[in-house]
Amino acid sequence: MLKLIKSFYIQPRFFYAGMAVVVLFVLSFFAPPLFRTTKLIFAGLFFLLLIDALLLYFVRGKYGVEGARFAPERFSNGDDNGLKISLKNNYPFLIRAEVIDELPYQFQIRDFKRKKSLKPQSETTISYTLRPTERGEYRFGKLNIYAQTQLGFIARRFTIEADQMVPTYPSFLQLRKYELMTIGHHLQDYGVKKTRRIGHTMEFEQIKEYVQGDDLRTINWKATAKKNELMVNQYQDEKSQPIYSVIDKGRIMQMPFNGLSLLDYAINATLIISSVVLRKQDRAGLFSFSKKVENYVAAERRSGQMGKILHALYNVQTDFLESDYSRLYAEIKRNITHRSLILLYSNFETLDALNRQLPYLKAIAKSHLLVVIFFKNTELDELLNNKATTIQQVYDKVIAEKFEFEKRLIVNELRKCGIQAILTTPEKLTVDTINKYLEIKARGAL
Repeated sequence: MLKLIKSFYIQPRFFYAGMAVVVLFVLSFFAPPLFRTTKLIFAGLFFLLLIDALLLYFVRGKYGVEGARFAPERFSNGDDNGLKISLKNNYPFLIRAEVIDELPYQFQIRDFKRKKSLKPQSETTISYTLRPTERGEYRFGKLNIYAQTQLGFIARRFTIEADQMVPTYPSFLQLRKYELMTIGHHLQDYGVKKTRRIGHTMEFEQIKEYVQGDDLRTINWKATAKKNELMVNQYQDEKSQPIYSVIDKGRIMQMPFNGLSLLDYAINATLIISSVVLRKQDRAGLFSFSKKVENYVAAERRSGQMGKILHALYNVQTDFLESDYSRLYAEIKRNITHRSLILLYSNFETLDALNRQLPYLKAIAKSHLLVVIFFKNTELDELLNNKATTIQQVYDKVIAEKFEFEKRLIVNELRKCGIQAILTTPEKLTVDTINKYLEIKARGAL
């Protein structure tokens, strides 16, 4: 009986009707003939309330409304992930349902409600999206459905045990968006620039018959003499080159942007660039570092490599410490013996911060092709673009311009040391990184 009472909720419509009856009773004090009519209305109101309760509780018992939540096996971090709630009305009459889903605490959504009308003996689906902004486990709770008849005097709660845990991985949904980036005629659709190829690649593929348009410089004179017709050497892009994504997970990478930290943007970009690298038949690997090097995945081109990379990125968490670049240099020197392309995701706010780490970056660049990828401070854009009208705004704008200028100085300093650099915004990080990788491949710089 107690459980029945807990699932019984009188709706505002009944209280509004009750207040109207109270007003009629007050008026009947001054107009006695109205009293008899008011009593009949009062009795009818409670009769309708009883009918409403009988319909909801005794027509179909505890199986009046059924529901279920359908969530993906895993969420994609930073993306809109679709979920569905299915509802089934077993009553022989129309009901109005209000659904309250107990969402994971990470979303901080405390007012999630969806309303739906269900025809007799019918089913329907409610679709909605959630956008996680951090990796980890997201636990859903119960599914609460409040059913009302068309009278709307009471609501009956149906509680569906729908406890569920959904892990959130780096943004694998964006992989589909960038799949066509490795196909030349689709590159510009995503803002990826084409790079003019300089010279020839050095990896020999085959000898073939000359056709109009082939480069005359590739004619193989020995094969031509044997076949008594023009034969040319055909070359292909170098393959199986090791490409490492190195993620700085120090405290400086916890700066937020549009709900995600810089670390999460670097992780999402690493996942996508690894996919592009494998599609270009190179070897993809990664590791992260702060006080020590962790999450190491050796550069390979095996079928399960993307699974290894995805699993490693899922566990990358910051330790809020200052990153040790001397340890990074030592680990690279010990573990990466072949010349590789190293994409280093980090952030430098001042030239002094770069100068402290520059000796280690120069040492890495002696043996490998190093690309340092760091971020513009987009919070300063508003200060830079707005016109200053007060003394305080002038001071703020001058300081913002100083920080912006220092970022450009960092890029110049790295380039003077023979280190390639990418200064980008978090939202353009993935595209700019793919641009640089394709540019290096096209120029045969590795």
